[in-house]
Amino acid sequence: MENEFLQIIRPIVKTDKYKSMRNFNHHKCFSTYYHSIKVAYIAYKYAKKHKSKVNINELVRASLLHDYYLYDWHINEKWHRLHGFKHPYFALKNALIDYPDLSKKERNAILRHMFPLTPIPPRYKISWILTLSDKIASYSDYKKKQRQHK
Repeated sequence: MENEFLQIIRPIVKTDKYKSMRNFNHHKCFSTYYHSIKVAYIAYKYAKKHKSKVNINELVRASLLHDYYLYDWHINEKWHRLHGFKHPYFALKNALIDYPDLSKKERNAILRHMFPLTPIPPRYKISWILTLSDKIASYSDYKKKQRQHK
């Protein structure tokens, strides 16, 4: 991985709270921790390859925190039913507790990353890059899962 990417993610991924995401299943055999770092790296690589005029720090931070909801959504509990629709709000709420300095672009990217499942589209370029990167990573996770079980 690129040194710049590692420098951006290190302050977040080294915290105990973020590391706790290793305990939460995201796409069956992949943790939320793994998935979020993968999304951040895909977004980072995309922005670099296409010379996107975005703030790389904002893009990577939002990508790391887009699924910062801190629970296993596979466990059936009433308060997080309809997880796909609700978790961006939970992720943003948790992110703002630990990172109150999040920019309006980072906040929008976290909140709107589930578009088109959630009806309000992303507003900023980093939000769109995160949304696309999340879809690519999720598809890749499910494809890997299928191949691993064959």
